Amino acid sequence: MTDIASLSLSFPSGATSSTTPTHSYSCLQPQTPKTPEISPSMLRLWRPQAQRNLRNQWSKLFSSRDQWRSSFTSGRSHATSLVNSYLSIRYMDAMDLGVLDDMPNIRKKACSKLLKQLVALVVDMVTLSKSMRCFSKTTGSAIVQYSTFSENSNDTGDGGGAPVVTFLSVCAFEMLAEELVEMFKQELVLKRLLVVELLSKCCPELEQFNQLSWKDELYHGEANELNMCNLYSKDPAEPFLPKISGWQSKTSTVESEKNPSHDVLQVYLTTWLAEVNIDTSRVEEIFLIVGEELRTSFS
Repeated sequence: MTDIASLSLSFPSGATSSTTPTHSYSCLQPQTPKTPEISPSMLRLWRPQAQRNLRNQWSKLFSSRDQWRSSFTSGRSHATSLVNSYLSIRYMDAMDLGVLDDMPNIRKKACSKLLKQLVALVVDMVTLSKSMRCFSKTTGSAIVQYSTFSENSNDTGDGGGAPVVTFLSVCAFEMLAEELVEMFKQELVLKRLLVVELLSKCCPELEQFNQLSWKDELYHGEANELNMCNLYSKDPAEPFLPKISGWQSKTSTVESEKNPSHDVLQVYLTTWLAEVNIDTSRVEEIFLIVGEELRTSFS
């Protein structure tokens, strides 16, 4: 695979791992609705329930961000155990090491906890980002919430483009969520690269199968979950290759380095916590914007 050291540390002059551009979306300001307007009476019914729905979805997104932090921190602990066991076997095979008996359990933890929890969290984030519209029923005046569709083909679920809070429309909240989730999606792919590397290097029984391929599932059902995140290419039937924000990779294939050194393995572990695709300051800014708007609407 691509040398992880160059992948995680090589950036163009003046760029850093947090050089995610701050986008300026036109829909963050009130604008002429592009969708059919709704009546003032219907708007009065729609707005409070739409606000409540937005508050619930963003609260869950905030919780997912915290769970992401917890999962990748825990994942690094399992990855460290995997690397230490590999180095023990490689350099201290003459010694009587109890860790040898624990290898199957460590590999199981690596497969289930290094990546699976992160994928599940990103799937939840993607679902939440698509659940911010509030549709009306075809009969009666009650409001019903759906994530992807409406009973009424004339109802787009965004209040006719009217601001759902003081300044921001549903479109604005959706665009902020999309920007936020995209960071975690790209970071997830990079984390997957690290897991493939660790498992292919540190699991001796994989050598007879020519090690792991990039298109192999790391756990059952991974392809379906990556597809839900739009991170799986149906044409070559494999996950998208990793990318780094602010840096254009010229690598079109993923090649693996044999017998990685201690230093290279240490870079794997360091990169796990680096979050090179997540602009932390921008993430905090997005949550601050959303939190302030929603608090104002409920004050």
